[in-house]
Amino acid sequence: MSASVPRAGKVIGVDWGAARIGLAMSDETQFLATPHSTLHTKDKGRQINDVVTLARSVDAVGFVVGLPLQLDGEVGASAKATTLYAEKLSRVSGLPVVRVDERFSSVTAAERLADSGGNARRRGESIQQWKGRVDAAAAAVLLQEWLDQRG
Repeated sequence: MSASVPRAGKVIGVDWGAARIGLAMSDETQFLATPHSTLHTKDKGRQINDVVTLARSVDAVGFVVGLPLQLDGEVGASAKATTLYAEKLSRVSGLPVVRVDERFSSVTAAERLADSGGNARRRGESIQQWKGRVDAAAAAVLLQEWLDQRG
């Protein structure tokens, strides 16, 4: 995971969770991140394979994985599990993985989604569908923040 992500080519943003994985993708110029999809599976092997398959299908050059630090910035159980996931993702894909602080990305994503189109009930979505959209949007938030900081 020590290799840096190339400055051109698509980058996949990953909001990893035990039940769902939100995915986002940058454009080729790494200027704009957009939500892509959400994987709904607890099978960790399948999670990795599905994300690597997506990356290969779009010729991605790397990943940005959100690290769920605690509010005080400490590394807790979720951040440790995410770090293990990121390390395995790098090994299996052969691509560089950058971990970024994702505190508040889901809150920001949910607020933006609500501002743009109302809540799940108004949209006729189930709670699971809404949570999936929030996870994909959170992946876009953390990826966009990384792209913006990188310049």
